[in-house]
Amino acid sequence: VQLQASGGGLVQAGGSLRLSCAASGLTFSNYAMGWFRQAPGKERAFVAGVRWGERIYTDSVKGRFTISRDNAKNMVYLQMNSLKPEDTAVYYCAATLGSWSAPDYWGQGTQVTVSS
Repeated sequence: VQLQASGGGLVQAGGSLRLSCAASGLTFSNYAMGWFRQAPGKERAFVAGVRWGERIYTDSVKGRFTISRDNAKNMVYLQMNSLKPEDTAVYYCAATLGSWSAPDYWGQGTQVTVSS
């Protein structure tokens, strides 16, 4: 199984980025897909997830971030708008058949840096 994340970069506060994650080696439609992030000196934390038609978000990104998936392309996306410096982190794609507390698979991270 491979989860390949991309789309990170440096952006000014208030700007937007779109992260992408390409999945291979798994039956993509069976898995809930999500995004986590790890800021410097902090633990990795859940950001957003999509399971069947249900989308969930951590409170700090509600109204600013949107997760979506394309089962035909085995892709999951995270559209991030109105970015804040506190969104700076390494963002990871994840896949799970169960809960978000223990994803089955992780992708490599992509760095998002938001300057003030």
